[in-house]
Amino acid sequence: MRRLSDITIQVDDRFASPKGPVHPQTPTRMAVPRRRGMSPYVMKRVRRALMGVSLLALMTGLPAWAYVSGSYAKAVAELRQDTVDLTGRAGFRVQDIFVEGRSRTPREELMAALQVQRGDPIFGVDLTATRQRLEEISWVKTATLERRLPGELHILLSERNPIAVWQNQGHYYLIDKDGLVVGDQLEDFPDLPLVVGEGAPDHAAALLEMLALEPDLQKRVRAAQWVSNRRWNITFDHMPDGVDVRLPEEAPEETWHELARIEKEQQVLERKVTLIDMRLPDRLVMRSTGGAEENSPAAQKAKHKGQPGKDA
Repeated sequence: MRRLSDITIQVDDRFASPKGPVHPQTPTRMAVPRRRGMSPYVMKRVRRALMGVSLLALMTGLPAWAYVSGSYAKAVAELRQDTVDLTGRAGFRVQDIFVEGRSRTPREELMAALQVQRGDPIFGVDLTATRQRLEEISWVKTATLERRLPGELHILLSERNPIAVWQNQGHYYLIDKDGLVVGDQLEDFPDLPLVVGEGAPDHAAALLEMLALEPDLQKRVRAAQWVSNRRWNITFDHMPDGVDVRLPEEAPEETWHELARIEKEQQVLERKVTLIDMRLPDRLVMRSTGGAEENSPAAQKAKHKGQPGKDA
């Protein structure tokens, strides 16, 4: 299997394949092997023809009235198409498509976005438009393309990585750190945390960064609900019998550290409680499994900036 050179792929046209060390990753071949290339003599004649067409266009030019009337744009488009047809007849046609970096992007969606078939003139492929179509695929974060004459099209993909599962209106989706939905193949990511609620994807990355500040607590988190577009409720241990902790709207990191300290000293998550409300700056409110509530002085020293959020 042929390997890509270890280069930085740019969106441009090149008349020769760059030289360099062999890249350790083998790209995906998306088309049949290319046919034998043209002889140096034919290549030389094609290059002369292309240079002649370009020089003729520059020397003759078009009058200003043609530009104003729109004839100029039409003439340029026709000249470009004639050039593409000329290069196609000379042998510059797509014979191979190589893809590097594809892990989860469906092949069918990739080929549909490319809109390229074997035998198409390679200079007729609009690299910018093709890149834009590729980046509209949910799994694709960035795409770069390169022509390698006479007949190879190389594609480098950077795919999105899911960080959480988002539950919304009874449906489940994979989301990345930018809050974008990338798919629904949940069986491939069984260990991702669950976030719930409208707007939760936009704040999921910040939530996970906060949870990582206290690894012992993070390991016990089963879900997080984004409430009133302002703050988080964290569910610990096994649902539905887990413990819900209500974090404040402002400075939730400080409260998260305080919860970790209280848990080490008093093991509040081990008690028979269903809810711990930490939104108030001077008290800790816990609801037991029997429904009774109690105020605890354990969190009275917790620092809280601003007023607690008001929500149901």
